[in-house]
Amino acid sequence: MSTRTAGLVAALTITTSVIAACGAAPTTAGGGSGAGDSKAASATSAQDFGGLDKLVEAAKKEGKLNTIALPPDWANYGEVIKAFEAKYGIKITSDNPDGSSQDEINAVKTLKGQDRAPDVLDLGSAFALSGAQEGLFAPYKVQSWDKIPDGQKETGGAWYYDYGGYISIGCDAKRVKTCPETFADLLKPEYKGMVALNGDPTKAGAAFAGVYAASLANQGSFDDIQPGIDFFKKLKENGNFNPVEATPATVEKGETPITLDWDYLQASYAKEFSSKGVDWKIAIPADGQYANFYAQAINKWAPHPAAARLWQEFLYSAEGQNLWLKGYARPVLLPSMQEDGSADAAMVAQLPKVEGTPTFPTPDQVNKAKEVLASGWGAAVSG
Repeated sequence: MSTRTAGLVAALTITTSVIAACGAAPTTAGGGSGAGDSKAASATSAQDFGGLDKLVEAAKKEGKLNTIALPPDWANYGEVIKAFEAKYGIKITSDNPDGSSQDEINAVKTLKGQDRAPDVLDLGSAFALSGAQEGLFAPYKVQSWDKIPDGQKETGGAWYYDYGGYISIGCDAKRVKTCPETFADLLKPEYKGMVALNGDPTKAGAAFAGVYAASLANQGSFDDIQPGIDFFKKLKENGNFNPVEATPATVEKGETPITLDWDYLQASYAKEFSSKGVDWKIAIPADGQYANFYAQAINKWAPHPAAARLWQEFLYSAEGQNLWLKGYARPVLLPSMQEDGSADAAMVAQLPKVEGTPTFPTPDQVNKAKEVLASGWGAAVSG
């Protein structure tokens, strides 16, 4: 599994470790319509270019876009990138596809002024918040801005949620007689040694979310993650917890027959491995529903500022949002798209079923949960 999941739970005080330069000496940005184009770099909407057509024209003149930490098999990013390149004739350089949100922030800082700096960022919520606080992002409001729900965007346009999903229970039905559907089920003796997380919850976002969801399933709350830690301690004590980090490879090999992970990643497993003898079933536990989204942002010093803004317009168009759906992720504009009929109904029907409207913890609640988890997780599952 990509290490980029760490972005959802990384500390808001971000380390500034230097990313090593490879190959030829770096060049500085500037000239042409790159970072030196003050009009593009200061544009806060397509109207500042004179409309979307003029933005397209400016972006095509730049001809390049630098992305970072976008695995092609993550929420359909491979197809998203190809579609953008085909539509606009702009070449995308996808750097460090298995990087984390911390790697993205570090790249913004250490590659500032260089042509190879990332133009755009796809960040876990904690990093979106901290990056905005540090003034690293260029404010920009896409044309569909008003359709992004309040609370899922920074009011000034520094960042905005794009796609996400729910923590789910994945299960290989060919290896597990009866697949679990709730957190309570996971404690049953027939699941001994089977239940795995996507990494260390003090570092990996999906794993952190798994513990948070377990807390909600056990009388906890966004203010209290301790019941989730206690749940995994019990899971470890009864022998059901599997310390192997769940990845596509461990799923395919049967090493992690039951995993807690984002529903859109689990759904991709079901599709990818069906021809390889894996019958992967997915359930969003009714006793512990936890959702989260990833956020988009533009590097304040983007070397290709017009292309960066066009990328956002593409992602928040019906075409871009439907590509998230094709990757089983839930686009942030889905409610409005279902209202106006622009959502791909067939793709919506393939999403794992869930009831109710998602709620999200506040930054303060996340920070508190991380502190509690950092101090208690090791002791809970050690030995």
